[in-house]
Amino acid sequence: MNPKQSERRRFLKGGAALAGLAAGAIAIPSASGQSLQDAITQAAAQTYEGTPGPAPGQQFDPIYGVRSRYETSGRIGGIGAFHHGPNGEFSRRFLGALTPIQDVMGIITPAALHYYDSHGYIPPDIDPTQHRLLIHGMVDRPMIFTLEELKRLPAITRTHFIECNANGATSGYGSESEATPQITHGLTSCSIWTGVQLSRVLDMVGVKKGASWILAESAEGTRFSKGIPMEKAMDDCLLAYGQNGEAVRPEQGYPLRLISPGYEGIYNVKWLSRLELADSPAITERELYYNTTVEQGRYADNKSRWFRFEMGANSVITRPAGGQRLESHGFCEVTGLAWSGAGAIRRVEVSTDNGRTWKDAELQGPVLPKAHTRFGFAWNWGGEEAVLMSRSTDERGQVQPSLVELGKIWDVDANYLRTHMVGHANAIRPWKVTANGSVYNAI
Repeated sequence: MNPKQSERRRFLKGGAALAGLAAGAIAIPSASGQSLQDAITQAAAQTYEGTPGPAPGQQFDPIYGVRSRYETSGRIGGIGAFHHGPNGEFSRRFLGALTPIQDVMGIITPAALHYYDSHGYIPPDIDPTQHRLLIHGMVDRPMIFTLEELKRLPAITRTHFIECNANGATSGYGSESEATPQITHGLTSCSIWTGVQLSRVLDMVGVKKGASWILAESAEGTRFSKGIPMEKAMDDCLLAYGQNGEAVRPEQGYPLRLISPGYEGIYNVKWLSRLELADSPAITERELYYNTTVEQGRYADNKSRWFRFEMGANSVITRPAGGQRLESHGFCEVTGLAWSGAGAIRRVEVSTDNGRTWKDAELQGPVLPKAHTRFGFAWNWGGEEAVLMSRSTDERGQVQPSLVELGKIWDVDANYLRTHMVGHANAIRPWKVTANGSVYNAI
């Protein structure tokens, strides 16, 4: 038989079965003895037309849409939110918020839910018509660009994740059994960024021979700055003024942000106002202290780590995951996100038995370089205790490490990672499913 004809017969047969089921359902009276006519009348009375998003009594603004009032997922954070101190504890100097990564659908994070970390500084209120970008240093033609002048240049749109190097913490709140994916992995988000290729603008000013570093500086009060290698700047960096189809939001760097795909979040400088080209890296506060590891005893070899750039292969199961509960036995799709600063994700494996065996998950398109990738794995839960894990492999062949393997990379043991913050903690995250369906962090 022709395969297409066979498929059509199965489809028609299934459709007939569904139609029969529907007809049978209509013919069965309700448990309350309600007649079919009464059921239709009741259904009509419960039909909603033009229901606004805001709660009753709130003003409905058709100029800028709002989500349904039944959707309540949101970022957690603000002053005093979760942020790692120098010894693994959580300090109160953090001004930011964590993405509810377990509630994100697909791979794109809504701008309103995109994580942010402003390192204790309030986002500046910048008039885009007054904002300027100065490019100087080792260039042939120092130039100052207005936002409008940048928008006149050919624009590109790319999908990339941004991830704080503190994401995936295995210490502090990240090690507690009650932790949710938002607590453990809420410092990564993925957006569709629109702007101008940095390489195009650098070609306009003319890069002098020997220029090997760019210092990117922010317009906020402390003039935050971070240096990036020229090779990276000429490769795929982006001067972004758009995010998910609208202007970049204030906490994301409005009106202009540097996007350094795959690099630590701190290299994606917000409120970008100055680029200075030089033949050596600028040893700024962020290079000298905050983003290095210089404390004696942090690592077994007592060596400091400077200039950490690329985020490693990572993944996290977001459902079922910490803080959730399986209400019944049977089929459950294990789903989550995978990403890597090295490029595209090529494989995600899932284990339901604490890493003893692994099976391939399905990668759900699109699979893009340096972007979140959604994966799914079919699982039938029979009510037994289980430990769920995922591990990713990127196009460079890098495999997400276990906690023990990560310790070997950093020259420490796994227990050290549970009590100290080292950054780049891309260890496999286990979630324990108990017999009653509750799910807990099992790092």
